[in-house]
Amino acid sequence: MTLLAVVAVVVAGRPAPGQMGMGMGGMGGGRFGGGFNAVGGISIDADGIVRNVDARALESLAQERKKLLANAAGPGAGELRKVSLAGMVAAVRAAAAEGRPVPAEVALLGGLERVTHVFVDVDRHDVILAGPADRAVVDATGNLVAAGSGRPLLQLEDLIVALRTIDQARAAGIQCSIDPSREGMANYERFMKGMKSMPADREQLFRAMENAVGPQLVRVAGVPGDSRFARVLVAADYRMKRIGMGLEPSGIPELPSYLSMVPAGGQAAALPRFWLEADYEPLARDADELCWRIGGRRMKCLSESDLLGKDAVKRGGGVADPAAEKWCAAMTANYDKLVTKQPVFGELLNCVDMAVVAALIRGRQLDDRAGLDLGPLLDAKAVPLPVYEVPARVPTVATGLKKGKHWVLSASGGVQFQPWQFAATAAVAADAAGVRKTALAARPATGWQWD
Repeated sequence: MTLLAVVAVVVAGRPAPGQMGMGMGGMGGGRFGGGFNAVGGISIDADGIVRNVDARALESLAQERKKLLANAAGPGAGELRKVSLAGMVAAVRAAAAEGRPVPAEVALLGGLERVTHVFVDVDRHDVILAGPADRAVVDATGNLVAAGSGRPLLQLEDLIVALRTIDQARAAGIQCSIDPSREGMANYERFMKGMKSMPADREQLFRAMENAVGPQLVRVAGVPGDSRFARVLVAADYRMKRIGMGLEPSGIPELPSYLSMVPAGGQAAALPRFWLEADYEPLARDADELCWRIGGRRMKCLSESDLLGKDAVKRGGGVADPAAEKWCAAMTANYDKLVTKQPVFGELLNCVDMAVVAALIRGRQLDDRAGLDLGPLLDAKAVPLPVYEVPARVPTVATGLKKGKHWVLSASGGVQFQPWQFAATAAVAADAAGVRKTALAARPATGWQWD
C-alpha cells in the first residue's frame, strides 16, 4: 500500500506591538485592546507569518484576562438581555474623555452571547441589541466565554469594525482564504513528476514537498486585514484545516479528521478544498419595522475538489470526493458541539452576527429612525481600535498516512458570507410588536443594559 501524503495549512499570530498591555485601553484612554484581543490560539509575526501560539503563551494570556475581569461589573445569566447602543456610545465617549480604558462589560456588550433581536426605541432615541447573555469567564486557554454555556461572548470591537466597513461588503461580502501560490503549485507539480520512486526517508520527502509548495497566501476581503474581525476569520479557517488534515483533534468524537474518513485503498481527491459559509433563516419583523428577530444562524462546511493542471489550480475541476463531502457534513451537523471545544468557531459566528446587525442597521436606517448618532463609533480618530499584524502567509506542513493510492495536497479553503443578503429578506411576524413592547416597558430610567 502506498503512502497518502497530505500537505496541510497551519496558521498562527500575535497582536501588533503595544496591544497586549494591561486593561481594555491598551494604548490609551477610550481605546480597546488590552488582553482581550488575542484570537483562536494563533500568532502573527511582523512578517505576516501565521503560526500556533505555544501552550505557555496561552496560559499567560488566560491569567492576564482573568485579572482584567476581576473587577468587571454586570449581571449574570439572562435569557433576553437588552443592550443599548446609545449607552455604548456614551460609555466609549466617557472613557475617551477621561483617558481611561473602555470597561470590560462595555467591551463585551453586556455579556451577550448572540443577537436574536434588534429593537428601535424611538422615544429614547436608541437601538437595542438583545439576546441570551451571561457573566464572562476565562477558560483554560484564555478564551472569553459565557460562564454557563462556554460559548464566546460578542465584542463591541467587532461590531464597530462591521459598522465602519459594512458598505464595502455590499458587492462581494466578507471572506478570507488561504491558498497556495500559482508558482508554488507549479513547483509542486514539477517535483511530483520528477520523483521516480518513494524515498526511504519520508520526513525528508515531506520537507521537500513543503519547500516545493512554499508558504501559502492569506487573503482577507470585506474587513480591514489588521482588524480583530479579520483575525477571527483567518483563525477559524486555519483551525478547520488543521482538524481536517489530522494535525490536531477536534475535541469531539463526532468529527474525526478528513483523512481518517478516506477508506483503505479508496480514492481521495488530489486537492480537497473546504470552506465555511454562514446561513440564517429569513429575518422576522413587526409591521412598523421597529422590531427585528434574527434566527436560525449556522455555519455550513462545504467542499469541492480542485484540479492540479498545467496552469496550477483549477477551482472545482476535480472529481467529487465522497470522503470530503462526508467530513463537511459531519462538521456542519456538529458545529455547535465543536464551538464548546474550539471557541474560535463560536467567535466566527459572533462576527457574522455583528456583520448582519450592521447591515440591518445601515440598510434599514434604524439609527436614523431612532434619532441615534452612531458617529462617535464610526470615527476612527475619536475611537481608535487596536491594530494587528496583517496575516499574509501560512507555512505549508506535510504529513503522511499509509492509506489510499494517491498523494493528496490540501490546497485551499476559507470563510465567506454575505451579510447584506441575510439583512435584505424579512417577513412580518404577528408576535414581533408585542416582544418589542415588553422589552421596552421593562427598560429602567438609567443604565445601558437590562433583562
